[in-house]
Amino acid sequence: MSIIGEAILKACIELLVDKLTSKGLQFFAHQEQIQADLVKWKRMLVKIKAVLDDAEEKQRTDQSVKMWLGDLHNLAFDVEDLLEEFQTEAFRRKLLLGEPAAAAHDHDQTSSSRGSTTTKFRKLIPTCCTTFTLDSIKFEYVMISKIKEINDRFQEIVTQKDLLDLKESSAGGSKKAMQRLPTTSLVNEAKVYGRETEKKEIVELLLRDDLRNDGGFSVIPIIGMGGLGKTTLAQLVYNDHRVQDHFDLKAWTCVSNDFDVIRLTKTILRCITKQTIDDSDLNLLQEELNKQLSRKKFLLVLDDVWNENYSDWVDMSRPLEAGAPGSKIIVTTRNQEVVAIMGTAPAYQLKRLSTDDCLSVFTQHSLGSRDFSSNKSLEEIGKKIVIKCNGLPLAAKTLGGLLRGKHGPSDWEDVLNSNIWDLPEDRCGILPALRVSYYYLSPPLKQCFAYCSLLPKDYEFEEEEIILLWIAEGFLDHEDSDEEKEELGHQFFQELCSRSFFEKSSNDTSKFVMHDLVNDLARWAAGEIYFIMEGTSEVNKQQRISRNLRHLSYIRGEYDGVKRFAGFYDIKYLRTFLSIMLSNNSRGYLACSILHQLLKLQQLRVFSLCGYYIYELPNSIGDLRYLRYLNLSRTNIRNLPESITKLYNLHTLLLEDCDRLKTLCADIGNLIKLHHLKNSNTISLQEMPLRFGKLTCLQTLCNFVVGNDRGSRLRELKFLMHLRGTLDISNLENVKHVGDAKEAHLSGKKNLKVLLLRWARTVLTLECQKLKHVCLTC
Repeated sequence: MSIIGEAILKACIELLVDKLTSKGLQFFAHQEQIQADLVKWKRMLVKIKAVLDDAEEKQRTDQSVKMWLGDLHNLAFDVEDLLEEFQTEAFRRKLLLGEPAAAAHDHDQTSSSRGSTTTKFRKLIPTCCTTFTLDSIKFEYVMISKIKEINDRFQEIVTQKDLLDLKESSAGGSKKAMQRLPTTSLVNEAKVYGRETEKKEIVELLLRDDLRNDGGFSVIPIIGMGGLGKTTLAQLVYNDHRVQDHFDLKAWTCVSNDFDVIRLTKTILRCITKQTIDDSDLNLLQEELNKQLSRKKFLLVLDDVWNENYSDWVDMSRPLEAGAPGSKIIVTTRNQEVVAIMGTAPAYQLKRLSTDDCLSVFTQHSLGSRDFSSNKSLEEIGKKIVIKCNGLPLAAKTLGGLLRGKHGPSDWEDVLNSNIWDLPEDRCGILPALRVSYYYLSPPLKQCFAYCSLLPKDYEFEEEEIILLWIAEGFLDHEDSDEEKEELGHQFFQELCSRSFFEKSSNDTSKFVMHDLVNDLARWAAGEIYFIMEGTSEVNKQQRISRNLRHLSYIRGEYDGVKRFAGFYDIKYLRTFLSIMLSNNSRGYLACSILHQLLKLQQLRVFSLCGYYIYELPNSIGDLRYLRYLNLSRTNIRNLPESITKLYNLHTLLLEDCDRLKTLCADIGNLIKLHHLKNSNTISLQEMPLRFGKLTCLQTLCNFVVGNDRGSRLRELKFLMHLRGTLDISNLENVKHVGDAKEAHLSGKKNLKVLLLRWARTVLTLECQKLKHVCLTC
């Protein structure tokens, strides 16, 4: 758990390199020294990134390297914070210049003329004049001081890098972590439990010769997460007597991460001919394999395939076309992309073992029997360990193996209460088996996956919920526009699904879950900068909390007071404070002193107070200038403080089920980066503030409450061109004029609704093309 995640660090550095040339920093181009420093940092970061793979390997045995990585990670965070300060200040100055307002529309004749005059006047002010205000001068003085400090730290990091003799590498991760013993076709069927149905179904597919109409070989993929028993199932069917009689030739090949066409061709040939193959000429090898397979019905198992290169598969499969109709290839993989490249038959999605079958596996390896009949005193603890395995036979096997020959309850309790990363790796294969999947992810994907360590075990989540958190933390800043960021987030999420990190919930198909051990893997990958508080007890009995902690989550309790957060008062750099409300939780209480302490954490990007009996927010919420995600759903808040309009970076504002909320901020139009305003079930909301249409980036709006004389009218909606999903429009009794009926007297709601439906069709359906449904209520 204490190993520094080089992949997360690498992703962070890649983003920093991009941000050091961002448009927001060009606003300070007149500060030549600032620009020179930023260019220098970029060069140093590129050089540092090149040695991270070597550092990741060496930190396991060299404490100095581990400390160097920790210092580098803290520096990367601080540089990112500094760049965020530049971006936010640049945006503030643009607001002073009236640049966002220049693109805004006319709200009414009075405000339009006044706004237009103000904007034109501001355009006459030279940009340099706005940089010489007292606030601007103070800002740049402070920034120059911070830059000097970071320069010194950078120099120290580079010096230490050279002293540690870290080498540049393009290996892309720890080779040692990816090395595994090749699998074989041998299996002891008597010690395999719970796969009778799966074996029968796969054997029936193998015995069918009509899976393809063109006479070519069929590929049957077996897919599932690491440790689920894909290889064992392949071994069972490979050795089935009916399969043996059905095929003329059989070959077993462990592919692993090295999809080398020459190596694989030689292995298949050696398996068929039982002779040593020394030749490495691909043409000769494939000619010989073509000859050996010609007009013969073969079964080939390609175990543990990771290759996503279609061309490699085409090159590999050419001689296989010589086989007789009905030939089959079984492919075991964790990756849906492999299935898309190689599979010709529907993928066989392997499921978890039942609890009873998992228990049989566990007792077989721990006690050498199928049950606890001779060791009743261990049965209760054993069943709890098996629940921890959550249907994963590898976990049941390895945890049982750790307890082989140990019959003391204390030994069993130790295994039950341990984390998988605390177990001896040379004797426990769970973490190495799962970790291989992690190492195949790109650095940005590893960063996003590690963030999911903040989710409680068995927590059901929606795709958009996770993507909005990734955006708030800046993990998707590789793209410029927010629509591109959300599309990138969707791609990342789907890739994690395809690689079996996420799976569909059995309770709600619109939601996802992580297997308990995948959740453990995420926590291992996250390291000490992430922390989830388990349980909902008042006293926090958690283990060590690092001063470098950046991301914190916890399950909201009924009463969350000072004692529960006692260990967090020294944490100054927190970026995530995520209160998670489970579906069966009622609202809870948060101590006022805790709330005031949290509002001092000025590095926060994600702030969730979901599900608390909070009636108002202090004005100091406006000091969280980096905040991108604010969740106040299911609170008792009545009004949003005006200071929220200073949160220029706010991207997501969640106000769902705030049934006492009456008013939003008067100047909410200042939040022009706001993309998601989820305000469903805000039944007390009186109206939308004036100039609501300035929120032109808005994609999600659940409820638009038509204002009377002081609020926003319906016409504001026509400027929200990017709305999507479902929109409720309420308080239609406040509508005075609609479209062509501007001067008409509308006496009945029926006529009003007809006109509004016509208006909604022309304005919303045509201009907001992603909006699927509009609900109109009076």
